[in-house]
Amino acid sequence: MSHRYVGPAEIRAAVRPGAGGRAIGSPADLDAWVTERGKAEAREPYTFVVDLEGRLRLAPRRSEHVACAGGRPVPAAGEMAFGRASGQWTAHEISNQSTGYCPDLTSWHAVARALETAGVGHPGRFTHEVVFRRCERCRECSVVREGEFVCVFCGSDLPVEWNVDS
Repeated sequence: MSHRYVGPAEIRAAVRPGAGGRAIGSPADLDAWVTERGKAEAREPYTFVVDLEGRLRLAPRRSEHVACAGGRPVPAAGEMAFGRASGQWTAHEISNQSTGYCPDLTSWHAVARALETAGVGHPGRFTHEVVFRRCERCRECSVVREGEFVCVFCGSDLPVEWNVDS
């Protein structure tokens, strides 16, 4: 499953042709990326997407996911932080937090495959899960908080099943 961009049109319009996050295909790629970013930025999670080819792409944290994706649909998007122990990279914090793509929790499988392909360890799940739903009444995207499937915009009940692309 891929997710299309559902965020503000003006943000997508600002994506430059040829733009996109740094593709990470190996531990050496990740090492170079983290080194280039510097120590201060390495303490924060990075913006990530998994592209349609299954590659992990990274951008600085405050980057828009749609820019990291080069404007394309993605199987997964969120934020990710890394650590290195005994010479091995591990993504120790991973979320699907992207209000531009609102990815379903099932996007984890694409994240795991991209990390494994790149030789980067992971915890086996999102460490912070964000549940997105589109309100069928007002059509806004909402975040489900504390298991309450209620639209924050109009108060209507939200669907139990993921429906953001619909």
